[in-house]
Amino acid sequence: MNWLKSAISRATSVVLITSTAFMSIALSSVTNSYAQNKDGIEVRVEGMRSDAGRLACSLFNGPTGFPREVSKQFRGEYAAKKGGVGICEFNGVPAGTYAVTVLDDTNSNGKMDFSPLGMPKKGYGFSNNAKATVLPPSPPSFKAASFSYSGSGVLTVPINIVNPKF
Repeated sequence: MNWLKSAISRATSVVLITSTAFMSIALSSVTNSYAQNKDGIEVRVEGMRSDAGRLACSLFNGPTGFPREVSKQFRGEYAAKKGGVGICEFNGVPAGTYAVTVLDDTNSNGKMDFSPLGMPKKGYGFSNNAKATVLPPSPPSFKAASFSYSGSGVLTVPINIVNPKF
């Protein structure tokens, strides 16, 4: 009888070990599959002068409020900076036309700081590397900064930060 109990105990151990291994492999496959099939917009910002503070990214899905009214953004995100580069990831974004504005928020106050003359004191940028005008000071239009996203796959939007000259 002891040999039967011993055999059942070993069989139970093998089943548990096999089940655990199978579940680990199955969960790993699901996790890897999700990571590989992540859909969305990745904003890659380069040229920031330091890694102090954070990178602020705003994704707009229309011209209303672009680029200054944070309350009108479709989505917003903060990201860490490393080596003058920051990446904001907007996952699960539906198909549509979008524009991005970014801020090198060096003092982490969540807003652009301006000189007494009204000039930006922090780095900034827009999708398509659309340019702001100096005289009169004005950001680019939504149309100039806009791009299309199909709603599937990962679209990388590169932005070169514009650093203040003073």
